[in-house]
Amino acid sequence: MIIHYADDTVSSPTVISLTDYGAQPDSLEDTQTAMQLAIEAAARISGPVVLDCPPGCYHFYPEVAVRAPYYISNTASEVENPDVTRTIGILLKGIHNLTLEGNGSLFVFHGKQTLLLLDSCTHVDIRNLHMDYAQPTVVEMTIVECGNDYFDVSVHPDSRYALSNGKLNWIGENWRFEEGPMQVYDPIRDTTWRIENWVEQTLHIEEIRPMLLRFYCDVHPSVVIGSILQTRDGVRDQVGVFIVESSDIRFIDVGMHFMHGLGMVGQFSHNLTFQRVDLSPRCETGRSVAGFADFIHLSGCRGKVRIEGSRFIGAQDDAINVHGTYLRIVGRPAANILKVRFMHAQTYGLQAFYPGDELDFIRGGSLTVYGSNRINSVEILNPRELLLTLVHPVPEGIGEHDVIENVTWTPEVEIVDNYFARIPTRGILVTTRRKVLIADNIFERMTMSAILIAVDAESWYESGQVEDVTITGNRFIECGSSEHPVIRIAPENSVVDEKMPVHRNITIEHNRFEISNLDAIILSAKSTRTLVFKHNEIIAADRRGSLASLDESIQLIACSEVDIADNSYLRGPMAGRNE
Repeated sequence: MIIHYADDTVSSPTVISLTDYGAQPDSLEDTQTAMQLAIEAAARISGPVVLDCPPGCYHFYPEVAVRAPYYISNTASEVENPDVTRTIGILLKGIHNLTLEGNGSLFVFHGKQTLLLLDSCTHVDIRNLHMDYAQPTVVEMTIVECGNDYFDVSVHPDSRYALSNGKLNWIGENWRFEEGPMQVYDPIRDTTWRIENWVEQTLHIEEIRPMLLRFYCDVHPSVVIGSILQTRDGVRDQVGVFIVESSDIRFIDVGMHFMHGLGMVGQFSHNLTFQRVDLSPRCETGRSVAGFADFIHLSGCRGKVRIEGSRFIGAQDDAINVHGTYLRIVGRPAANILKVRFMHAQTYGLQAFYPGDELDFIRGGSLTVYGSNRINSVEILNPRELLLTLVHPVPEGIGEHDVIENVTWTPEVEIVDNYFARIPTRGILVTTRRKVLIADNIFERMTMSAILIAVDAESWYESGQVEDVTITGNRFIECGSSEHPVIRIAPENSVVDEKMPVHRNITIEHNRFEISNLDAIILSAKSTRTLVFKHNEIIAADRRGSLASLDESIQLIACSEVDIADNSYLRGPMAGRNE
């Protein structure tokens, strides 16, 4: 067997089999101990290793799973989840030159678990493997009947409940919840969007028969028979995959069919590849949900991130989010020392800076850079606050809301040839100053913007002005509205001045926009310098009439050096041409 690693070396690896350590495929036996023993054996072998999993179905139960504390970006606050101990199905820690070869196997996880965690690993490939939950923590029910003051739902076989005195609790393997966010899925249009939780608003619930529930309302319910309701609790206490302080990690031909909490999270890691990753429910389950929140969420990474040939179908939040984290400056004990703080409730406890890292000083109001420096040492005061000793004195005039950004940990990003559907929010969010290529993707009926380039220092504190973005060859199918432009460039700067742009050098060309919403905005941009929108094809038609002109479908605020030209604009059955 020949394995090609990300560092371009070619070696003949040592092959070990998971079954040699006690795993029993196609049984209900727990694979946890066998996997731990196999990983320990692989770590003792010098040189590249293939951990081979013979084809079959393997179960992972939480009772003997590894438990360890990890702070993970964008997950849960101290109030939501005071204990950051994660239940880890498969832990790879300090592992190098390993291929986990699944041979098409299915790993089924029970309870709430972080499926896979890579900590301080290098050159690890995860290949030909499918992962799923035995009982997903997003429950599903299909509307099957509607009356004047009630509607009936058929509960999915993988969802369980307890009903007492008209109160409904959803229950699983060592978990339970009553209230939480809800979405509705329309299987006819293959579209998902967020709604108020109808279950919480009903007057009374009764069981007609097992797995068939009736919800009584005080008004005629505006429901559609055949629609699927999805609901969950709101706490991201686990994630699907966590990659931390690791490098050259690749997921190739992998299916992630349900992930509890946040999805595949990369944090302060270098060179991450996601190639032909299937993030969608397995067809045989009849489910409509594959993700509790985002699918791929990368925070503070560097090197190259490449996401290629993958499917993003059935999330509860964004498909892809790539960003850094602003920390607010809260003290200056000495000329070259800063005290900084994590501000957002769901992000804290991260390393955030390492000796030698470069940082920028950012104005909280304008989101513009006014100084740079380099880290000499880092002291973690508590999970919220760090003390940074810098190589040079800090600049004068630090504002009350000013922040710093770690510019060393900013990645180059390529998102190419992927398919996005059944996403209730955004397809791609990206904020990094290095080169970004978003090419040859298909976005189908995103409920919000297909692509969002934001950045803020007051809400999520997700950092990174962009300086080189190309969006080309993509197809946008029925995305966009007046509230959510198809492509939105929206830095959250309160000081808006054309002479002080936040973002730069964004080129949008050779894309196809298929618009059916009469008031859809194709492009909205704010505080951007050097913005190109050229050679795009806009198919704009609606049964009720033609859409607005292209000029009316583009909104610009405080932008400069804008080039909008040579775009084909088709309205109704007749072809037209716009500038």
